[in-house]
Amino acid sequence: MKIKLFYNFFIAFLGISLLIVGLLVTNIQFFTHRNFADYVNKVEMGKLADLIASLGREYRDRPGWEWLRHNHENWRKILLSSLPRYEVERPFPPSSLPHPLPPPPSEEEMENPGDQGGPPPPPLHDPVQPDGRSALPEQPFPPPPPLPPGLAPIASRISVFDQEKHHIVGKMASSDGLLLSEIKVSGLTVGWLGLDPVKRLSHPLDVDFLRQQTKGFYIIGCLILLVAAIVSIFMSKHLTVPIGKLMAGTRALASRNFETTVDIQTGDELGQLASDFNAMALTLKRYEQIRKQWLSDISHELRTPLSILRGEIEALQDGIREVNSERLASLHFEIVYISKIVNDLHELSIAESGALYFDKRPIDPIKVLRDTLGLFQLRLTQEKITIQDELVTDPQTRLLGDADRLAQLFSNLIENTLRYADKPGNLRVSGRRTGTGLKICFEDSGPGVPEESLGSLFDRLYRVDASRSRAKGGSGLGLAICKNIAISHGGTISAANSPSGGLLIDMTFPLHSSEEGLTQ
Repeated sequence: MKIKLFYNFFIAFLGISLLIVGLLVTNIQFFTHRNFADYVNKVEMGKLADLIASLGREYRDRPGWEWLRHNHENWRKILLSSLPRYEVERPFPPSSLPHPLPPPPSEEEMENPGDQGGPPPPPLHDPVQPDGRSALPEQPFPPPPPLPPGLAPIASRISVFDQEKHHIVGKMASSDGLLLSEIKVSGLTVGWLGLDPVKRLSHPLDVDFLRQQTKGFYIIGCLILLVAAIVSIFMSKHLTVPIGKLMAGTRALASRNFETTVDIQTGDELGQLASDFNAMALTLKRYEQIRKQWLSDISHELRTPLSILRGEIEALQDGIREVNSERLASLHFEIVYISKIVNDLHELSIAESGALYFDKRPIDPIKVLRDTLGLFQLRLTQEKITIQDELVTDPQTRLLGDADRLAQLFSNLIENTLRYADKPGNLRVSGRRTGTGLKICFEDSGPGVPEESLGSLFDRLYRVDASRSRAKGGSGLGLAICKNIAISHGGTISAANSPSGGLLIDMTFPLHSSEEGLTQ
């Protein structure tokens, strides 16, 4: 089953957009979760500043960490006196607590614990000997009473290390993977406070925030996909509508409707393709017109002599005319004329197909032209056509070409003058170098050619009715052959009316040195 190009483009554009949006939303969500967890951990670490300050003060008042090393009771007192502010700022919902959070002890209660009705707690500082060791006998500490529920989660993630990062107190025995903050006294680092970072957020406020962010990402992603779908539709139409027009135009050309054009007004490659298509259609139309004209001209050129031959032969057969030399000469003339047309058509078709053989070698085109004029000297004298030779001989004038084909070109031009120039008349032939080229001109004494016909003189079977007629023996192919020979030699040929009132044929050819010619 074939899928239309529109749907292919639409699916492609939408699929790419979906992939991009999916990757974008996934990456944003991933980095948001990870970065937000880092942010929460840094915030938590920042809110332990009071605890760090308390530890620093205690260390300063009592140098060393022996008073705290594995002393869970002292550690509990430090936590109770330093962490309430953290828990007040990040409250847990009442439903998540097993019982109400007790109020944190005030400074007076911490200083006068005996006023609360219970036995006084042991002093925060144990008596020490002069060498810094504890004066109390070493004995295992009993497990401390549990912390209030509000402090237990954060307290279980905190550890204290000395300046060499040896564990002092807390549940984490290693500092690897912890967020560490220096404990400084008088500008010196005396220890480290470590916080086990949260890998997965579980606080209701954090979870709710991330849930809202994720919902927002999905909403934005859906909106982007909707916009991408709309843009994909317009882009698909932008691409497929011109292609559809080109397809319809191509089918019309295949049906020989050469009037077809496509209207695509875009500045991109599709617009250029449409312009090229219209140019191709115009060229095909012109070639179709030339083909029809070609067939019409050939049929006309052959119909006339064949009709004359048929009439003459039927008259001879019926005895209307006698068989004599005059009748046979007339028949022979018509046959020669038909043969010339057929030969010219054959040669022109070979030349236009690029199969005409050229034996190119370094030659002197001025010499070839003089030799050709010498062959026509007698006929020119009989027709009272005077030759004005203005050819400039130059040993350096070398043309890479076929001498026989150039002689054929010059012969056709001289024949053209013999047929159509007024008698008596003259033919001025000039040739000279122009930089790296050779310029040759044939200028007769008239009559000239109408201006509207100058551009068509080198077309096949073209004649100017006023002065070119079948009675003068022309087939209308000589100048077309001349043009093809000139182009095959890399030259140009054109026609214009001369100031003297005649026809001027202007030719230019590129010149080559003998060394260049031998290598080509």
